[in-house]
Amino acid sequence: MSLDDLEIQMIGLALPTGGEPRRVLCIGAHCDDIEIGCGGALLQLQKTAGKLAIDWVVLTGEQTRRDETTAAMQLLVEPAFRGGLDFGGFPDSRLPAVYGELKDYFNTLRTRFHPDIIFCHEKHDAHQDHRLVNEMVWGAFRDHFILEYEIVKWDGGLGTPNVHVPLDADVVDRKVDVLMRTYGSQRSKDWFTPDSFRAITRIRGIECRAPSGHAEGFTARKIVMPLHAAQG
Repeated sequence: MSLDDLEIQMIGLALPTGGEPRRVLCIGAHCDDIEIGCGGALLQLQKTAGKLAIDWVVLTGEQTRRDETTAAMQLLVEPAFRGGLDFGGFPDSRLPAVYGELKDYFNTLRTRFHPDIIFCHEKHDAHQDHRLVNEMVWGAFRDHFILEYEIVKWDGGLGTPNVHVPLDADVVDRKVDVLMRTYGSQRSKDWFTPDSFRAITRIRGIECRAPSGHAEGFTARKIVMPLHAAQG
């Protein structure tokens, strides 16, 4: 095994060798979480990862917000890479109050989806809904490669990611444009600005010396390295 092969296996992004696409499952508590947390990585994957299918699960959100998410996903994910889009219908900002129902829902996700990569909220996120989603993901998907994304917020709580995905300049532009264009319900909030979204990608870009100066940061808490002996 070459060092290049080892690097690919460590980060879990080896291109599929058969006819089936590499499946990516994105899970967010709220309607704009996935776009903010990993929208850039999803765009970058579509540029480089060959066969790919991206599934999208959002746990809360009334109809206006769902319509915004549907529009955002369609702009971020090209038709050739588009999987399913599911809404859980749970109460916004009160997920701990429906713990049992949420656990049952994640059990159904486990039987329906068989992802190669999962994007979800970070374990120590300051928002209670985000933390609970992380707990549910790790409980339901125990043998999967999970990347935990971060959300900038008033509460703070940003950590030190140990995985960085460098973003091309056009990817950063498209991510920010999609967020601002589709989420009209959020534009009145003081944190929902192009500068906010660019600022965190710039910081993560500095940390990994991204060629464009921009990146998204993730936490990977468990990585399995399958070091197989050479055949022959």
